[in-house]
Amino acid sequence: MTIRHHLSDQLLMAYSAGDLSEAFSLVVSTHLSMCDDCRARSEAFDAVGGAVINQGFCAMSSGSLDACLSRIDGLAQSGPAPRRKADPVLPAPLVDYIGGGLSEVKWRPLGFGAKQAILHLNDSSASVRLLSIPGGAAMPEHSHRGVELTLVLQGAFRDETDRFGRGDVEVADDSLEHTPVAEEGESCICLAATEGKLRFNSLIPRLAQPFFRI
Repeated sequence: MTIRHHLSDQLLMAYSAGDLSEAFSLVVSTHLSMCDDCRARSEAFDAVGGAVINQGFCAMSSGSLDACLSRIDGLAQSGPAPRRKADPVLPAPLVDYIGGGLSEVKWRPLGFGAKQAILHLNDSSASVRLLSIPGGAAMPEHSHRGVELTLVLQGAFRDETDRFGRGDVEVADDSLEHTPVAEEGESCICLAATEGKLRFNSLIPRLAQPFFRI
């Protein structure tokens, strides 16, 4: 697997600092499990953050240490998390998050063979879903309200910017208008986190949008 489209330093620093939403953190952590380059850069940012805290440049509120130790005690009392079976498509962070592999995903049809599974979040500031698009099929032309991270887990797609294969991440914002097309062959399965609803150019996708929560 050759990954060509990586996460930016800005995203990795925000992830290291704990500033990303739950949806975006899930996409980033899943990509890090697939990408040695981004994982190394993320660990470097973690080390820098740890050094800053160690030097006393970050003020911590009173009780922070006790709260942290209490959470650690709670994890110890609950015992180790059950080991999940490995999945050939979904990386370990995603398997752990949804509680199973691809065969256990509860897909809902979008039409023309496409399907999605919206993942449950505690944080409502962004949404995250699995998308499966049949080989050769296209998503309707659209732009974005806010940032969207799309991580390819199987197959590949192309749009007006480039080709994205397994492990690649496309970062889209309101400046990008595109029509992603899944490559012929196997279905393209992606993990996508979005800050806002998509802006579809055609009437039919706009009418269906409230039902599919895209």
